[in-house]
Amino acid sequence: MDKKICIISQAIFPADQPRAFRATELAKELARKGYDVVLYAVLGVFDYSSFEKEFNIKVKNIGKMWFATLNSDNNERRNFIDKVLGKLLHRLIEYPNIEFMFRMPGILRKEKNIYLLISSAHPHPIHWGCAAARSFFQKKFPQIWIADCGDPYMGNKFFKKKPLFYFRYLEEWFCAKADYITIPIEGAKDGYYPKFHDKVKIIPQGFQFNDIDINTCPPNNQVPTFAYAGVFYKGFRDPSIFLQYLTTIKRPFKFIIYTQNQSIIKPYLSLLYGRIEVRQYIPRNELLKILSNMDFLINIENGTLVHSPSKLIDYAIAKRPILSFSPDVVPRTAFEEFLNGNYAQQFVVKDVDQYRIESIAERFISLMKNMETPSEDYF
Repeated sequence: MDKKICIISQAIFPADQPRAFRATELAKELARKGYDVVLYAVLGVFDYSSFEKEFNIKVKNIGKMWFATLNSDNNERRNFIDKVLGKLLHRLIEYPNIEFMFRMPGILRKEKNIYLLISSAHPHPIHWGCAAARSFFQKKFPQIWIADCGDPYMGNKFFKKKPLFYFRYLEEWFCAKADYITIPIEGAKDGYYPKFHDKVKIIPQGFQFNDIDINTCPPNNQVPTFAYAGVFYKGFRDPSIFLQYLTTIKRPFKFIIYTQNQSIIKPYLSLLYGRIEVRQYIPRNELLKILSNMDFLINIENGTLVHSPSKLIDYAIAKRPILSFSPDVVPRTAFEEFLNGNYAQQFVVKDVDQYRIESIAERFISLMKNMETPSEDYF
């Protein structure tokens, strides 16, 4: 195969975030299938020479970012000026990520003979920049463009304040320009404008199962030990009520939390001293090994069908029982049963094999093959 595929993401391996996993694993699998793959991201100091050689992928830098602060090394600049400008300009112009919009046309003009472009959001200005590139030089633009979205933009329920009204025009613009819009779950379709629903295709998060090392024996913890891994959101995926409930439990237990935003749980650290442990993110394969040694795993639901945490797939791969519940109501009976080793009320992730990266890559390839002649009905 000589078709060239270009994937653009804010971050890739070794960054520990769902969008980075998505872009990296997809690039690796498409390259395994014989495609010429170019992978763009904001890079740091990590040396990709061995990675490129092992997986036959060209890794290229989006370039030095003046405002956007996150790179693929998991480093994020957050100085005083960044914080001030973020508060002043984020809702007005999507600062600092608006910078991506202006970087995309230059990259796509420079990168020749792309057959398929896959742009990855968050951040959505990556899509906006690709739409601008298609407007500026349509004849030289990739033949097919798939806009891959983790979450919607205007329809994102996790925003503390809804984006200002004029961003609707940018979202409609990129949706009209893209050939396909891929989203991870069916429920997220309602986060996009109905007139574009025919372009929306469901392609879940994909994972490489072959390289995973997990514990397959029953855990042997001295006290009931359970874990949560991921982001918290005040008012949505909020652990406050659950943590307050844990302070009433008299028996010993160990609750391990992997997260970067500790402000929500900080008030409970002293109240649960010795029974709660907060850790920083670690590489995904290391995390899966640790999760597989837990007695059970905690999932705090989003309270909206538009969003579904990809952690549920990791939990299923770790093969430990999952206690899933709304942030507003603690399932006291189920939790006490879990503490006693009774997992009858566990949440079950159905058809885990559908999340294998081999299947996910095939879905992208199918979209590409179905698009024999890309539409020219753009505005």
